[in-house]
Amino acid sequence: MAGRYGNVDYPRLTKRSFLAGLILFAVGALGELAIFTAGLQVPAWEKTLLLNLEIFGVLVCLLSPFIFGIVLPLTE
Repeated sequence: MAGRYGNVDYPRLTKRSFLAGLILFAVGALGELAIFTAGLQVPAWEKTLLLNLEIFGVLVCLLSPFIFGIVLPLTE
């Protein structure tokens, strides 16, 4: 039976969005670590981009289980 939002697989969507957030965080953290260990001089916008990747990755990791695992299944 299709729900309000169609036939959505919430557990799979939760796991994949959490993994996407984890990948965003890892790219940002490893990018900053590589710049620091290599002693490179990069523009400020690149450092800001890597920091934003880390912050957005943490937010996605924290919010995706609540949104896709709890809130959306309860609204059907």
